[in-house]
Amino acid sequence: ILFLQRVLLLVASDVDALCACKILQALFQCDHVQYTLVPVAGWQELETAFLEHKDQFKYFVLINCGANVDLLEILQPEEDTYFFVCDSHRPINVVNVYNDTQIKLLVKQEDDLDVPAYDDIFRDEEEEEEEEDSENESGGSEPQEKRRRFEEEVIERTMKRRQRREWEARRREILFDYEQYEYHGTSSAMVMFDLAWIMSKDLNDMLWWAIVGLTDQWVQDKITQMKYVTDIGVLQRHVSRHNHRNEDEENSLSIDCMRIAFEYDLRLALYQHWSLYESLCNTCYTSASLKLWSVQGQKRLQEFLADMGLPLKQVKQKFNSMDMSLKENLREMIEESANKFGMKDLRVQTFSIHFGFKNKFSASDIVYATTSLMENIEKEGPETTNFIKALDSLSRGNLDKLHQGLDLAKKQLRAIQQTVASCICTNLVISQGPFLYCSLMEGTPDVKLFSKPVSLCLLSKYLLKSFVCSTKNKRCKLLPLVMAAPMDVEQGTVIMVGIPPETESSDKKNFFGRAFEKAAESTSSRTLHNHFQMSIIELKTEDRSKFLDALISLLS
Repeated sequence: ILFLQRVLLLVASDVDALCACKILQALFQCDHVQYTLVPVAGWQELETAFLEHKDQFKYFVLINCGANVDLLEILQPEEDTYFFVCDSHRPINVVNVYNDTQIKLLVKQEDDLDVPAYDDIFRDEEEEEEEEDSENESGGSEPQEKRRRFEEEVIERTMKRRQRREWEARRREILFDYEQYEYHGTSSAMVMFDLAWIMSKDLNDMLWWAIVGLTDQWVQDKITQMKYVTDIGVLQRHVSRHNHRNEDEENSLSIDCMRIAFEYDLRLALYQHWSLYESLCNTCYTSASLKLWSVQGQKRLQEFLADMGLPLKQVKQKFNSMDMSLKENLREMIEESANKFGMKDLRVQTFSIHFGFKNKFSASDIVYATTSLMENIEKEGPETTNFIKALDSLSRGNLDKLHQGLDLAKKQLRAIQQTVASCICTNLVISQGPFLYCSLMEGTPDVKLFSKPVSLCLLSKYLLKSFVCSTKNKRCKLLPLVMAAPMDVEQGTVIMVGIPPETESSDKKNFFGRAFEKAAESTSSRTLHNHFQMSIIELKTEDRSKFLDALISLLS
C-alpha cells in the first residue's frame, strides 16, 4: 500500500490498536509516507474526524474500528475516497466485505470470516424492468389469446413476488445468524506485522509490538486459549528468526541491544516489578482460585506460601530484592504448590524482552502499563494526551513512561481487586434470571476509573470469574454478567457492559451487543451505542430499569 498521498490514520483506544499503529508508523517512515494520526475513542469521534479531514485526504486507514458497521452508510464518502480497514472486531459488516472499490479489508488469509454468500444477501433490481417489458408485449392478436397470456403473466408475477418475499425472509434469517454474536479475529498488530514481513521490512521492534498486541487480546480475554496458543506459535517462529545471534558475540548484550525470548512464565500480574505477595493478591486467577476476599481465603494464601517454603519477609519485599537463591527455581516451586491448591493453569506461554543488561519486561507487563496510561484518570486533560503517552510508552527509548505506566497499573489492579471483593462480600451480584447483574453505586471508591471501557471490562471479567468461584449455585455458574457503573453524574448516564458466561469451553462470543440494541429499541430507552465494541453502551440512569426488564424478557 504505497502512495504518494497523505494518509489519515484513525486509531481506536486499545493496546492492540496502538501496537498496530506503531508498526504502521514504522512502515510509513521506511517509505516516507506522510500521515496524520487521529485517536478515536468511539463512533462519534470517528465521524467527526472524517468530516473534518475529508477534504484534505483521500486515503484513510482505520485501526480496530470500522469493520463491523456499514462504513459507506455512516460516513457517506465521495467516490474517490478509499478506506483501508484493519480491525479485529467480528463479524465484519457484509457491505464492507463485498465492496471492492472503496473499502479494502486487511485480514489474515487463514481467518475464517464465515461471510454469507453474495447472492443470499444482495440481489439485482431486475424485476421492475421485466414487469414493464411484459406490459409492452401484451399487444397480441386474438382477444382470447390476450386473456390467456394476461392470466399467465399474472400468475408468473405473483410467483415472482412470492419468491422475492421468501428470499427476503431467508436473507433476514441469514443476516441474523451472521450478526448475532460479536467476537474477535486475529490481533491487528499481528496482521500489520504480517504485512511488514511480506514486504521484507519486519524489524525486531515490530515483532515485539505484534506480541504485545496478541497479549492484549489474551489479557482482555477476547480470544480463546486455543487461538492464543496457535498465534503464539506463529510469533515464536519469527522470534527465533530475529533473535538467534550467537551468544558469544561481543554485542550480544550491549547496552542498547534488545532481545526477545519465548518462555513459560507465571500467570501473575506484574510480579517482577512488584512483590510476589501483592501480585498473588491482585491477580484475578490466583485471587479467585484462593477466594482471597474471605477470611478462609487469606488463610489458604498463608498455607500456599508455607507449602512453597517462602518466608513472608521475602515474599512481601520487592521481587528484585528477593534472595537470589530463592529466585532461581521460584517458578517450579510456585507451580508445584499451585497444582496442590487447584491452580493448574498458573503457567502460561509468553514472551519477554530484555533491553541491555538491566531491564526485563514480560509482554503482559507492557499491556497493563499501556492500558493504565491510556485510561489514566489522575490528571484532568484532553483524552488525546493519554493516548499519546500510551503510544510513547511502547517505544524503546521511553522507559520512564513505561515505569510510570507500571505504577499506575498496580493502582488499577488493586482498585479492581478491592471492588471485586466488596461486590462479593456485600452480595451486589444478583441473578436476574437469564443473566447476573451488578451495579456500582455513585460514591463507591475508584468508581471514576470504571467509567472507562477497558477498566470496566476487566473489572467485569474479574468479578464474574470470582463470583463463579464463590457461588454454590450451579445454575449461576453458567450465566453471563451485565455490569453497570456511573458514567457522567451531571448528565445522569451509566455505562453498561455485557460479558459472556465464564465456562471452560467458552468460545468468547458475546451476544449482548444485539440484545442491547433490541432492548433499547423496544423500550425507546435513551442509549448511546458509541463504543466500537457493541457490548458496551451508555444509558440514561432513569431508563435503566425499563431497559433491564426488556433485556430480561428478551433473553428469557
